[in-house]
Amino acid sequence: MSIHKIAVISDTHGSLRPRAVEVFRSAELILHGGDIADQKTFDRLKEWARVIAVRGNCDKEWARELPQEASFELYGRKIYMVHNKKQMTSRADEADLIIYGHSHRYEQKEENGRLLLNPGSGGPRRFGKPATMAVLEIDEESGSMTVERIDLSEDAVQDAPADGQCPALDSGELRGIVETVVRELARGRSVDRIVKAHGISRALTEQICQIYFTHPGIDAQGVMDRIEIAGR
Repeated sequence: MSIHKIAVISDTHGSLRPRAVEVFRSAELILHGGDIADQKTFDRLKEWARVIAVRGNCDKEWARELPQEASFELYGRKIYMVHNKKQMTSRADEADLIIYGHSHRYEQKEENGRLLLNPGSGGPRRFGKPATMAVLEIDEESGSMTVERIDLSEDAVQDAPADGQCPALDSGELRGIVETVVRELARGRSVDRIVKAHGISRALTEQICQIYFTHPGIDAQGVMDRIEIAGR
């Protein structure tokens, strides 16, 4: 067989959608762009096909054996993978295809003769962004590569979200929590103090805290735009 089908996914954050599983079952290989989130999800991926994955910023101690970046040849084409595009190194220079994640935003474009692909988030959604993945086909005889975007938004996630994601809240409830946490962080309050004083989940508070401190000058709306929403 000269045409090879490869599933490309990222940012599953402990959740998998039924449509994604259908794609995995018919794929020869799964490429994961990081933020798998837990060992259980990683092990499930390996039930359907061989997996090549890189470590995302939410992949903690369990993922210490996963590389930060990966370079390999696949059916005659050179592939480079990293979770955050901003952390690409010179190893990407010779790649025909660069795969990354992190932003939860699908992106597919050609740049300097290379194909760049962010499959988006295959797990939780952020406000206004669909859940997506991609199918990559490589023709081993001609060397051609084609990419199909797969929309997963209509599927419910199969598993409970991994620790570190936001609980299911409507936008009004979430905004109130975000505004409270941002206000308290601006006053120099600790996560422990915020959790205790306001009864907010530690996972959600820590996620807001991470966004707040890694995006200097961000306001509550900016935090809202970046929060991972479970089950959507």
